Amino acid sequence: MNLIKKASEQLNQIIIDAINKGIANGELKEGTLNPFNIEIPADKSHGDFATNAAMTNVKVFGLPPRKIAEIIVANADCKGSYITELSIAGPGFINAKISPNWFGDVLCAVQDEKQDYGRTTDAPKQKIMVEFVSANPTGPMHIGNARGGAIGDCLASVLDWAGNDVTREFYVNDAGNQIEKFAVSLEARYLQIFKGDEIEFPEDAYHGEDIKVHAKNFADINGDKFVDASSDERKKALVEFALPKNVENLKTDLEKYRIYYDVWFKESQLHQQGKVK
Repeated sequence: MNLIKKASEQLNQIIIDAINKGIANGELKEGTLNPFNIEIPADKSHGDFATNAAMTNVKVFGLPPRKIAEIIVANADCKGSYITELSIAGPGFINAKISPNWFGDVLCAVQDEKQDYGRTTDAPKQKIMVEFVSANPTGPMHIGNARGGAIGDCLASVLDWAGNDVTREFYVNDAGNQIEKFAVSLEARYLQIFKGDEIEFPEDAYHGEDIKVHAKNFADINGDKFVDASSDERKKALVEFALPKNVENLKTDLEKYRIYYDVWFKESQLHQQGKVK
């Protein structure tokens, strides 16, 4: 139940009924009513709701906006609604306050709806995919990725609570130049374990400690099996060993602050299916 919407609709009807009553008793002339807004003021001292009904109907009634506002307020009947008081501000704005009953009903709604309180189905339901973070899987997450996680997950939650069918996606960049650079880095660290300084580490490779750890763990399992293999075979084996561990670490890091994805989509699938071409 959207109690803010309900109170707003009640105020809208109170204004229309007050105008019709003013027309019926001759205070306002008959005419086609222009649309008006009901909004929540930024300054709460102006009330819980405000409307420009008097301002938008000056030409219809041929009176100053404040005079129209006075007639509306004098003829307004708020009984049986969440609205308790109407007042006039400035040149003719009408401010409204809501009753304590409204707050009581909000608390009852929270108790009744429990974890679904605040959800809405007012807007047309859409199927929305929110793709966020998508950190480079060749290394650990950094603080910028973490921030993107918080923003993306909040956005997905808001869209979900607004009644949409939301999917959270992490796009895994497991193809292209960064993966080749990852492979070259792992290969150099692996060969250095067995050949030492004979192997020069590329300047533009990844210099992080995580590369050394992956290479050592790979060597602990496979020994020097891949030292004499072709470079392509060696790099393929190293990437297939290290990349899933990095992706799993990304999942673990994100889950530490309660971010869970519906889909982990791999870029490599697009290449394998020929969709990039």
